[in-house]
Amino acid sequence: MKKNKPDPAVEMRVHELGGELSARGVRIAIVASRFNSFIVERLIDGALDVLRRTGGSAESTTILRCPGAFEIPPLARRCSESGMFDAVLCLGAVIRGSTPHFDYVAGEAAKGIAQTAMSSHVPVIFGVLTTDTIEQAVERAGTKAGNKGADAALAALEMISLYRQLHEALDPSQSGSTGRHG
Repeated sequence: MKKNKPDPAVEMRVHELGGELSARGVRIAIVASRFNSFIVERLIDGALDVLRRTGGSAESTTILRCPGAFEIPPLARRCSESGMFDAVLCLGAVIRGSTPHFDYVAGEAAKGIAQTAMSSHVPVIFGVLTTDTIEQAVERAGTKAGNKGADAALAALEMISLYRQLHEALDPSQSGSTGRHG
């Protein structure tokens, strides 16, 4: 006769944190490239729509425009270190051409944003499209494949909530803090 194994979650009390999707009182920096603006503007629109629908305000959102995706990481780093923002959204579009330029720009943008995210005390979210064709970029900027700018905003809100919960769990005396500590 087979014995039933006890459910490990029942035997031990597990503390689980889950992010909430609220932009109330949250300050967001959107670092957006001007290159491929016909795509990036749709990403920005998607992000702003999410922030508005979740209680955010225009006063608490700052859009910083840089020339291209390669320039996003240093601007995102400055925003993340400024203490002015609860999260930084990085939005851009790099579309493959006939030269290896795409590989350098896409790779360095991704690496730079990741490095900034790893060293930051606030969430830094990767929302840079890297596509083979213009059609793929259009699909990811609000048509068939959703809007990756909106997805980035949702990820930022969830991560802000998780960072705050983790901060409070590590230091209960900081309960109710803004999460801006860096």
